[in-house]
Amino acid sequence: MGFRVIKTAIATLLAVMIAGAFGFKGATSAGILAILGVDVTRKRSLRTVTARFFASLLGLFFAFMLFAIFGFHFWVLALYILAAFPVITKAGFKEGIVTSSVVVFHVFTRAELSVQSLLTEIWLLIIGLGCAMIVNLIYMPKAESELMKIRTQVDDIYSIIFKQIAVTLRNPEYVWDGHEIIEAGEIIQQGLTMAKKALENQLVSPNEKWNIYFYMRRQQLDSIQNMMQLISQVYQKTPQCEFVSELFEQLSIDVKNPAYTGTTEKLLIKLEQDFKLMDLPATREEFEIRSALLQLCRELSHYLKIAKKDKTDVML
Repeated sequence: MGFRVIKTAIATLLAVMIAGAFGFKGATSAGILAILGVDVTRKRSLRTVTARFFASLLGLFFAFMLFAIFGFHFWVLALYILAAFPVITKAGFKEGIVTSSVVVFHVFTRAELSVQSLLTEIWLLIIGLGCAMIVNLIYMPKAESELMKIRTQVDDIYSIIFKQIAVTLRNPEYVWDGHEIIEAGEIIQQGLTMAKKALENQLVSPNEKWNIYFYMRRQQLDSIQNMMQLISQVYQKTPQCEFVSELFEQLSIDVKNPAYTGTTEKLLIKLEQDFKLMDLPATREEFEIRSALLQLCRELSHYLKIAKKDKTDVML
């Protein structure tokens, strides 16, 4: 049973009990409104409860006017939908159409038009939606531990990817299907979704550290995919392949560190300097492979710049 179900049950019970304690007719309507008001995040709850409340007020205005003119007939309900729904949507309260309909149908069932009946419906709205909002604001499950778990999964799978790249560079005949890259994309998207939800639950001083982290990883995944295209052009082993593979071996260790160490970057800078001192390629094949490796190093540099910019020990 999900936590949202538990919150809905609590909000519904509170709404019905409060409405009943004040002696409002149709106290169960407050419970229905509470069910409609419970949402998944605090910020979304504030938005939707506001939309539902004002949509219901608009709905009551149209309903009282139509019922006063045409009476309580079933066809008047259809006329209400045709007249009220477009106005509610245009007013920006589309999320409250269902809630307003519940209130209007309650008025229709009671078949009573008076100031007292109007006030009763407004109070039922306040009680039902108010209980839902209070329950939402009081507690939302914290996602920190789950986000940390997803982050560890991403770091671990990146480490595997870099180890596989190192093996491939040392042995171009090694067959790697690259399924970890697809898996990494799925996990990162899961992290982004949860990070967005966690941010929606922070009403005061929102911290976007998790959004920054998973967005950084998604950018780096694009860079890794570019690396894979370049690695596919390395069809023979050369001494330079061994040097570059050592970079990825080191990166497979660094990627698990929450802070940017700069170790791989230092090795990369040194290797690029060494490349400039090496003899020029003697054959076309060696030229093509050295060219692919040079572009690979540049792509690796781009990857590291992303990490250096966003991956800090202050952030995580």
